[in-house]
Amino acid sequence: MNYIFDLDGTICFKGKPLTQHMVRALQQLEYIGHAIIFASARPIRDLLPILPESMHHFPMIGGNGAFVVPGELKISTTFFDPAITEALLQLIRKYNADYLIDSSWDYAYYARKEYAIRGNLDPQQRAVNKSLDSLEGLVKVVILHSEDNEEMLKELTKLPVVISKHGNEDIIDISPQGIDKWAGIQALGIAPYDYIAFGNDANDLSMFTFAKYSVCVGNHPQLGELANEVIVSDEEQVISKIVNISNNEVLNANE
Repeated sequence: MNYIFDLDGTICFKGKPLTQHMVRALQQLEYIGHAIIFASARPIRDLLPILPESMHHFPMIGGNGAFVVPGELKISTTFFDPAITEALLQLIRKYNADYLIDSSWDYAYYARKEYAIRGNLDPQQRAVNKSLDSLEGLVKVVILHSEDNEEMLKELTKLPVVISKHGNEDIIDISPQGIDKWAGIQALGIAPYDYIAFGNDANDLSMFTFAKYSVCVGNHPQLGELANEVIVSDEEQVISKIVNISNNEVLNANE
């Protein structure tokens, strides 16, 4: 069975790498024959530092589906259409926004105060923080703050893009139209209802929609309604659930 895991807030916490306890649980899944896929809002550049190197060859979905890695870090990337790119840049300037914008590998980060996301941004200095105008194609746009988030959001909803808001944060996450985690899963050749999903936020909704079984980690009303199970946001609880589901899968497979 395919097991697809969101990362932040699902199997790793507070921006820190996977713990040895979690790594062992995933290694056990792999040992008994299950496939592991990681699906994150992070671009691949920022996804790698929280995984052990022994898992860098696993299939990955980054940028909520904008980056797809079938394996061995061969990255396929989806960019915004040039006209949409220009419209987004105009809105950023109009509303004087703080932002994190990803290209295929490098990024543009502009902030007038400290944001939690900064701690997760390119910690191993694998990329370059470029000026906005020098980025070669936009893949994912995160609006950290603007002079009028409500009005900016109204204008963004008129564009053919995918918009997510994370929990209670005032952050707007924007991806190209048709791009979400389910699109990334399809790009990996995984069929509907041929995977088990673990997630915790709005950007996991599409992934849960087509899962054979889904587990919501923590309290997210929309995701919780869609999930088969809701568990406490606690690493031990998540590991216990992974083990429980995988044991049942093995038992069912042997019947």
